Amino acid sequence: MRITRKRKKALGRWELLAIALGGMVGGGIFSILGVSVANVGNLTPVVIGIGGALALAAAYSYVQLAKLYRDEGATYSFFKLTFPRSPMAASLIGWIVIFGYISTLALYAFTFGAYITSAFEFQHLTLATKSAAAGVLALFAIINLVSVRGMGKSEDLMVYTKLILLGLIAAILIRFGNVSNMRPVFDPDQSWSMLIMTAAITFVAFEGFQLAIHATEETAQPDRDIPWAIYAAIATATLVYVLLAVAGLMAIPKDELILNKESALAVGAAHAIGTPGRVMVILGAVLATCSAISGTIFGASRLTAVIATDGYLPAILARRHKDHIPGYAIMTITIAALLMVVLGGLEELLEFSSITFIIVSLLMAHANFVQRRQTETHAVLAVAVMAFLTVGLFAILRYQWLFHVRALTVTLSIYAALGVGSVTYARRRKAAA
Repeated sequence: MRITRKRKKALGRWELLAIALGGMVGGGIFSILGVSVANVGNLTPVVIGIGGALALAAAYSYVQLAKLYRDEGATYSFFKLTFPRSPMAASLIGWIVIFGYISTLALYAFTFGAYITSAFEFQHLTLATKSAAAGVLALFAIINLVSVRGMGKSEDLMVYTKLILLGLIAAILIRFGNVSNMRPVFDPDQSWSMLIMTAAITFVAFEGFQLAIHATEETAQPDRDIPWAIYAAIATATLVYVLLAVAGLMAIPKDELILNKESALAVGAAHAIGTPGRVMVILGAVLATCSAISGTIFGASRLTAVIATDGYLPAILARRHKDHIPGYAIMTITIAALLMVVLGGLEELLEFSSITFIIVSLLMAHANFVQRRQTETHAVLAVAVMAFLTVGLFAILRYQWLFHVRALTVTLSIYAALGVGSVTYARRRKAAA
């Protein structure tokens, strides 16, 4: 008689929290600060807080559906299980989410390259930046390929170290800043529409909380630990972002925040305490992007394997080896992200990522509404979540229409290409069945 040994679950709640935080506290905060200040000035901490509330609203549906289905496919699987007669739609959503992960992965890698090379004289050489981005993608692909436990422990170290470091940066800037720089808080000329649009843009900084759901198969108590990790991660990220926004506004002139954008915190820290401050911010940015890259590779590869298992992607991507690791999926998404880094154009993809995850969050809210009896969700709450996310979606699309028509064109073009690709592959799979 053959005795089958039960596979040991490798991840606990702290590793799950690290994965969720790693996906969120990445390149987002280093890019949204300057944009937010340019749009709403001293109300930047407020709009970031609204972005956190939007993320909590999105997370609620994910958590309820995760407890119901207990499936590592997350968005894709939840939609497929809720609407079993719509395989084409589920396939399209899967493709969109994967591309959203790949685009954010490329953004994190590019941000890493920009910060790591900014410490050297060749910081303005595009080749150096992209080479550093390629190197960090390769490093964390290898870590994810070798061991789930090793990935979890390295994620723990990077995430909690970077949180301490970012907190220290905020404290230093506040110490050398002046609260009078944040007055007036409310500008009478500030439009509410711009406030809402900017809050919607900040959603990209919270993307990543759902990565913890992809670890369902590697978690001993997913019903308990995954919801805790998601809510704790969003609350922690919101607190860190608000503190950094307040610190930046207190210590750094608004003109510099707007002009320097992603490097604004480094400029401000250098202004406050000299070179040590600049080095501290660069280190914080490097740790932030590294942990985001690791967590995103982990989650996106699991989702890719699930979709491939269903036949909507090449079958080779579904293969797993030791510790349930989808090796081919890890290599594929890493190579795709590297190609995006090489091709550039990440500014448009930054906004595309935010729109994508608001859309899929809205679809998850709809799925939760349909399954509200099974998930024990009150109808009024489910509708309120959908309304909140709908406002956010229209706000960011309106922002692109008014200020970034080219980005809107790129966004629509990408969706069209993904639609054609997913439907074509789904039909091919149906014909072969």
